[in-house]
Amino acid sequence: MDITLDKKANNEATLNVRLLPEDYEPRIEEKVKLYRKQVNLKGFRPGKVPAGVIKKMYGKSIKVEEINELLSQSVPKYIQENDLKVVGEPIPDLSSAEDIDWENQSEFAFAYDLGLVNDFTYELSDQVKIKKYKIELTDETIDNTIEDLRKRFSTEEKVEESQQDDTLHGTLTQESSELSNETEIKTAQVPEDHRAQFVGLKEGDTVTFDIRTVYPESTDIAFLLGKKHDEVEDVQGEFSFTVKEIMRPVPAEVNQEFFDQIFGKDAVSTEEEFREKVKENIAENYDRESDALLSRTIRNHYAKNTDIQLPEEFLKRWLLSRNDTELTEEKISEQFDDYLVDLKWSLVSEKIAKDEEINATHDDVKSKARELVLSQFGMYGSQFEADERFDPIVENYLKGENGNNYMQVFSQVQSEKVFEAIKEKVTIEEEEVNVDRFNEVIKEAQ
Repeated sequence: MDITLDKKANNEATLNVRLLPEDYEPRIEEKVKLYRKQVNLKGFRPGKVPAGVIKKMYGKSIKVEEINELLSQSVPKYIQENDLKVVGEPIPDLSSAEDIDWENQSEFAFAYDLGLVNDFTYELSDQVKIKKYKIELTDETIDNTIEDLRKRFSTEEKVEESQQDDTLHGTLTQESSELSNETEIKTAQVPEDHRAQFVGLKEGDTVTFDIRTVYPESTDIAFLLGKKHDEVEDVQGEFSFTVKEIMRPVPAEVNQEFFDQIFGKDAVSTEEEFREKVKENIAENYDRESDALLSRTIRNHYAKNTDIQLPEEFLKRWLLSRNDTELTEEKISEQFDDYLVDLKWSLVSEKIAKDEEINATHDDVKSKARELVLSQFGMYGSQFEADERFDPIVENYLKGENGNNYMQVFSQVQSEKVFEAIKEKVTIEEEEVNVDRFNEVIKEAQ
């Protein structure tokens, strides 16, 4: 076997593979022996079918299979042994394969296009400055959160006249089609420019409206009429809604029952303790968001500021050639810049992991998997970490999806370790902002 690498411009190369009979014939002979043992052919005892008969019947398919198998092993092996830094996967030159005479040809030549990555360096020092946001929590933020919680745990009371945020129970009817259903209309979900006609109604009142004007989405109409989505796609025109009952949400009272609903029985016992607990939870949530934004900022910094020359045209062809995606040239063009950022960060993070000797261990993976499993059960905190009842669930989770779950958790742990290593060596500049400004930053970063 002869393999040569022909490097080209733009970080592309062609890998040429030349196969001689001595490369593949031993494999074919072994496969023929296996076929002789397995094939049952009329006129021959089991296991006694002559090799010549096997070759006549299956020779071509065996040759194709064994040569393809040999190539699938040899190409990655050459790349690994020669320490070629490749992106994507080798793309076979199908034009050369079209001219092969599998029956009579003894020597074969194959070509594969490769995408290469240049050697690159990155800066990992205190000279790299990354901004992190610390969110200032005001009394107004805490008050708004408590009000949202009161609404979330509200009860309902019957009222005589509708206001905004009330729920109207009644009958929705279209006389022209005989469509009718007992349903409810939540005034808060009605578009603002149509909401006024549902406010000020009393029991027995009827309001008439064009259903597609007020509810443009078929999903909403299906709910109102108690139908399936595909049954209402052609529904349109005027409908009448007759009010039978008006219910108004009553925010939960700030008392011990409310405290227990939010944080569990007797976790807090005074309004001051409750506010402090709410503040802690808000801070934890914003800290998580801030950490996620910091990781994204780090990723974007290294993708933008590390000089990595990528074979862009090769990558576009490779993405288009993959059978496991529904990518089109148009979609690739739209998403290609984001793809390059992801790829550059992947290359940088792999290099940092290698240089800093970062390795996720099996225990790390099990610990992270346990954390994920416990979170699915809504169990947080150190008191559950040593609970052996979850061991079989964790093991089954890691074995799931043919081992893909394990690799996903491994990648997540490895990524977290890389981010932590970066944070330890760069300068994190903290800026305190209020909630509104932080939300603006999040929106800008999307």
